[in-house]
Amino acid sequence: MTTVGYWFIGFALAYTFFLIFVSQLARKKAVDGNGFFVGGRGFNTLFVTVCITGLFSGSSYIAILELSYLTGISAIWYGVAETIHVLIIALVLIAPFRKRALITISGLLGDRYGESVRGVAGAITAFTFPMWSVATALAFASALSVFTGISLIWSVALTALLLLVYLQFGGMWSIGFTQLSNVIVFFIMLAIGTYAFFLNPGIEGIKTLFTEKPQLASFNGAGIQTILAWFGTFLFNVILAQAAFQMALSCKTPNQGRNGLIFASLLGIPLIIGAVVFGLAAAQVVPNESRGLVAVPLYLMETLPAPLVGLFFLGFWAAALSWGAPCQFSGATSLGRDVGKALNPKATELQLVRYTKWSLLLLTVLMVGFALLRSEQSAWWNVLAWVTRNSATFAPVVAALFWPVVTRRAALISLFTGSLSGLLWYHLSGWAISDFYLNIHPVWIGMVINIITIILASLVDNVGKWEWRGSVRSFGFYSFVFSITLTVYMVPSFSFLYQNGLIGLFLMLIVSGLFISCMFFIKKKEKSIITDIQIGI
Repeated sequence: MTTVGYWFIGFALAYTFFLIFVSQLARKKAVDGNGFFVGGRGFNTLFVTVCITGLFSGSSYIAILELSYLTGISAIWYGVAETIHVLIIALVLIAPFRKRALITISGLLGDRYGESVRGVAGAITAFTFPMWSVATALAFASALSVFTGISLIWSVALTALLLLVYLQFGGMWSIGFTQLSNVIVFFIMLAIGTYAFFLNPGIEGIKTLFTEKPQLASFNGAGIQTILAWFGTFLFNVILAQAAFQMALSCKTPNQGRNGLIFASLLGIPLIIGAVVFGLAAAQVVPNESRGLVAVPLYLMETLPAPLVGLFFLGFWAAALSWGAPCQFSGATSLGRDVGKALNPKATELQLVRYTKWSLLLLTVLMVGFALLRSEQSAWWNVLAWVTRNSATFAPVVAALFWPVVTRRAALISLFTGSLSGLLWYHLSGWAISDFYLNIHPVWIGMVINIITIILASLVDNVGKWEWRGSVRSFGFYSFVFSITLTVYMVPSFSFLYQNGLIGLFLMLIVSGLFISCMFFIKKKEKSIITDIQIGI
């Protein structure tokens, strides 16, 4: 182990004990199910701000560091997509979801479609969250192994164990207190990284880098397919961001939740810029590494004294924890609260809390198990999670909010057809990270099938109970025109779209437009009411 490694271990141990102490304080507030799952709806603007900053900025920071080392300043588009994602949630969804007292997306589906849908959606959601947790933990672990020699598996295991310990105590209150601590450590890390940048290589060094490797100075360096995939993924995930909803909707009022999200998007800006700059600095000082998350610690070890490098990577660990904690907790809530309620409809709130604590243990084991199964490619777990969950729940969630025509059976069928079709496409792709079958990301196939299934099954189930109410003045008409226009453009441009991996995204946009048209045009028949007066009695 290097000197930096000893400093990091020392900082990490002290920080671990601090987080456990803080979670004991949180335990006093999580006295019932409401306090455990959503902080008693008592979060103020500050707590929502740090929770969302920790969730999105922590994971984005790690991802952008890696991307900027490999693709240059184009990595900033990942942060832009994430920021827009947060702002849409703030400006569009927080107020209506807070009024619904929403806790989980799977719970929303269960309230609308019944216990079988609640159970299936809860299980799918629950088992994908450890995939996101392990992806970020593995990314952090690859950097940690450079100066400590600790294996990837042990790094993930220790991270997962700490998450289990402090989440068990206070639930959502534990997340609130620890996210506040994590965000403070983020900005300490940012300050240290900025100091390192000006020491070596400085602005002149970056200019030299851009001269030697002009592709790193291009805002299109990551490729149009990848950049559009970032925006598409964040855009379609807006309505499914369960972990973010669970934290933000722990607010006292919708206004405090909205303000917290907006402030979080602002706090994320310096972290996004810092990640891009530090990745570029590493590319200049330590070129020719295959992974940016290995190059960055090598760069810092060459530039800073050991204590500062150790403190910088404490921030790196805080980023992994700040993403993993909400993911593990939200997944456990879906499994313990929603699946538990589906299996035992008469369960009390305290029983559901107990089920959730058991679920935390199970998801901790799963997180470590996933790391054992595939540790060499952390991004692979992100792809698998997106495909499995988004392909299953997108259409049912949209329908639960906006389209009463959808039936319980249609929602249940679409959960299976969407997820299975996405996974089948991923299987045809050889389970690769980016080289997909027919150059189409499997999540687009899964979501398209998800939408088509829920429409057709609902219309069949409601034969004779629905009617067409089309109008050229409605938004549904413009959505239909949008889909037709994209289709007309797609036919002659097929070769270009195929080569750039955009066929899947275009298919998803076309089908989504038709889905919106169906929601506006297809309505339940109004029951005719014959009153006593009408029949002359």
